[in-house]
Amino acid sequence: MSFKFKNSYSFAFKTSLAISLVISLILGFILWIEPSLSYLYFELIFITALVFVISFLIIQSRIEAFIYLKIKNLYKELNLIDSISLSKTEITTDMKSLLQNISEISKVNKLEIESLKVREEFRKEFIGNVAHELKTPIFTIQGYVENLIDGAIDDNLVRDKFLNRAKISVERLIYIIKDLDMITKLESGTLNLDQDSFDIIELIKNTYDQLEIQAQKKDIKLIFNKLYSDPIIVFADKDKIQQVITNLVINSIKYGTNKGTTEVSLEDITSDKLIIRITDNGEGIQKEHISRLFERFYRVDQSGSRKQGGSGLGLSIVKHIIDAHNENIYVESKFGIGSEFSFTLTKKI
Repeated sequence: MSFKFKNSYSFAFKTSLAISLVISLILGFILWIEPSLSYLYFELIFITALVFVISFLIIQSRIEAFIYLKIKNLYKELNLIDSISLSKTEITTDMKSLLQNISEISKVNKLEIESLKVREEFRKEFIGNVAHELKTPIFTIQGYVENLIDGAIDDNLVRDKFLNRAKISVERLIYIIKDLDMITKLESGTLNLDQDSFDIIELIKNTYDQLEIQAQKKDIKLIFNKLYSDPIIVFADKDKIQQVITNLVINSIKYGTNKGTTEVSLEDITSDKLIIRITDNGEGIQKEHISRLFERFYRVDQSGSRKQGGSGLGLSIVKHIIDAHNENIYVESKFGIGSEFSFTLTKKI
């Protein structure tokens, strides 16, 4: 069976062997020209072996020290790794292993760089979206205030109209800021859930009562798919789940058709899981938009008119709240027919 020498010492071994061979040739030549020294034959063999061992140890240690210093400086300059964490035991003369380690580190750092680029683009897009959402109400308020300062305040009718419109813009500004604060807390994990048991049927009825006037303006009926006479108890954060249902129903009303319906249905998935469906017969959503619906500030209406209002964060907040509960949310839609948003909750057994 052939012996395979460890690659990390191959250079030192081969170099030491070469030195030993040269020494042995020199000593052999001396013995050839001086036969009287033949009695030193075994001593010369011992000296050759000793030269080999000493050469191997010196060459290996010096090369390791040299490579260690160079690689450490290289890592430090390129910020590949913390040079302090690099130990000498990790450095060998096996260049194949060194190149493999550097290649692995390079791949990891390449992934980190790509991740940072994505985050940077996300940050730029987020700042741009925030600026776009905030500037409309701010410029509107500025315009009304300037008109009032320029003399419109003296006309009671114009003054009241401008102040009412400025108030609406202020309310929209507050709405956007509240949503921004909410989604920031949800994404950072600083918003704690206050979970408890409550009747989901009662919660939906209360939400319907709050949005009834808004639905009546578009002649949209808010209904259940059937009569739920008994309570259905779930375990979740009541306020956050109400916000989820409110946002979904508001979206359904906004994009619903006149004289349409928004229907809520509840169905058991398992003994401890419930799915809540909110279905409408409104405009529906085109297929290419569905995968991006829960992105911050993403709007199906890309015209920039913002005719439907809102902060553009409603569905993103919904997704984060449901994720925080370790539940799932789904969306199905056919353009021109209607949409269905559904999410799961844990039942209280």
